[in-house]
Amino acid sequence: MTIFRDIIQNRRLIGKLAVNDFKKRYVGSLLGILWAFIQPLVTIVLYYAVFGLIMPDARTSGSEVPFVLFLTAGMVPWFFFSEGLSSGTAALTDYSYLVKKVVFQIDVLPVIKVAAAVFTHVFFLVLLLILQCICGYPPTIYTVQVLYYSLCTMALVLSLVYFTSAVVVFFRDLGQLISVCLQVLVWATPIMWNLDRIHNGVIRKILLINPLVYVVDGYRDAVFQHRWFFEKPFHTLYFWVATMVLMLIGTSVFKRLRGHFADVL
Repeated sequence: MTIFRDIIQNRRLIGKLAVNDFKKRYVGSLLGILWAFIQPLVTIVLYYAVFGLIMPDARTSGSEVPFVLFLTAGMVPWFFFSEGLSSGTAALTDYSYLVKKVVFQIDVLPVIKVAAAVFTHVFFLVLLLILQCICGYPPTIYTVQVLYYSLCTMALVLSLVYFTSAVVVFFRDLGQLISVCLQVLVWATPIMWNLDRIHNGVIRKILLINPLVYVVDGYRDAVFQHRWFFEKPFHTLYFWVATMVLMLIGTSVFKRLRGHFADVL
């Protein structure tokens, strides 16, 4: 596909622009790029305080591991997904001056936004590794799977942002709609609760439609459940098939609308 060829050919440019994009978000603020880490950290602390300390009986992790580790292992991929989707959706509008340049490969713009989200994700991966050691779950060979599941998250985000970044140019309300959907999705994904505690078969099947379930459970498999991704062949196959279908739809819509971006922006 031409889009993936453009990504490979412009990989160095993508890296440079991703670094610049990450830095410029916080230009002029007193704490600078620290804000990229403060807000997610506050979110983790808040959820832990509510479900781990104030209302311990309300949590439904159903796990023997410390709740703070259970929660963080679910929040780390969620932060990556939500940041990548939100910023990636705005890729064309944020870089409208590049869209109007005939010689620039605008196919790489969504990738730049998702790549910029990787910097924050790396920080939280390190935090997660430190936390698992503190909680008595030192890294094992299974832990290397966080790299695989990070790749899964990136692929899923890219498959979505190619569609959303193209459509939002013509339908600006999509950005607000995505914000609302993320608020719903954070509770529909087993981040603060354990899918194994859902015994209703119908509800469980509906929840499993969400590809993020595979990713969130995968991080926990890597950190403390010690289970390989190939031990779940059906879920692995479903995730990649769903992601590839979304990618085909997203890139097809992007290519179809590409010729009209400059006119609207």
